[in-house]
Amino acid sequence: MLRKIPSSRAMLAFEAAARHGNFARAAQELSLTEGAISRQIARLESMLNCRLFDRSGSRVTLNSVGARYADQIRESLDRLERDTQSVIGVPEGGKTLEIAALPTFSCRWLIPRLKSFYTLYPEISVNIAARTDPFILAGSGFDAVIHFDHPAWAGMHMQFLFQETLLPVCHPALLKNKKESVPLNELPRIHRLQNPQAWQYYAQETGIELDNPAQGVRYDLHEMSIAAALSVQGVALVPRIYVEKELTNGELIAPWPESASLSKNFHLIKPASTGINETALHAFEQWLMTEINPKA
Repeated sequence: MLRKIPSSRAMLAFEAAARHGNFARAAQELSLTEGAISRQIARLESMLNCRLFDRSGSRVTLNSVGARYADQIRESLDRLERDTQSVIGVPEGGKTLEIAALPTFSCRWLIPRLKSFYTLYPEISVNIAARTDPFILAGSGFDAVIHFDHPAWAGMHMQFLFQETLLPVCHPALLKNKKESVPLNELPRIHRLQNPQAWQYYAQETGIELDNPAQGVRYDLHEMSIAAALSVQGVALVPRIYVEKELTNGELIAPWPESASLSKNFHLIKPASTGINETALHAFEQWLMTEINPKA
């Protein structure tokens, strides 16, 4: 049966126009005329038998149907591009894994260790995409995800990897010329936007007094908080697993207790059926477990 799918030109024109909210800027991005963009979208609307944009004179505004469709098209185009890139350049007999993972975990733990994986499995390429929020794995184009517990993973196979625990760290210069027992309350604190109450919970758990637990700068990622701590901006409450190297070489210090309750369990999340990449994914999983628990 013939699939009812818009042309790639129509999808690209619509996605660009929806993203820019402007036909002229979409035309400039795609090296087309504004008229060409308008015609492609008109053909798309005719095929769908509905309007995607509300028009008022020369102005166009994405309507509710168009906004929802734009999100879906963008996701489809992203996946198509990712699938295409995963095939380009793969040697004959080679295999490719598409892995989604949290950005800080990827940069600070996973990627620096991948050299040992490639030594063991030179025929397997591991492509990594950053995903901060949980998502529906089925149909996403990813073979697996490294993430924390979440209802989005319902029905998936979950292999426990490690427990993330938070630890206050700072640059040694922050305590220079101060007493070793300087109260944490007197030091600037660094927050993570996605966990704004972490310092409050930490104070309650440890009994350390903080007059205003919410006071301090806020950053989106743990990677940003660590960078701020390294630049002597304050004390960051971050996972120990991300700063082991800096604690070992003295770039960061941790004179305060680690949190026992501020923790998350991280897993390798896989579909119930891993398909043609089952062997490669099994190798990746076993390597992960060995890297996390080398003495196991």
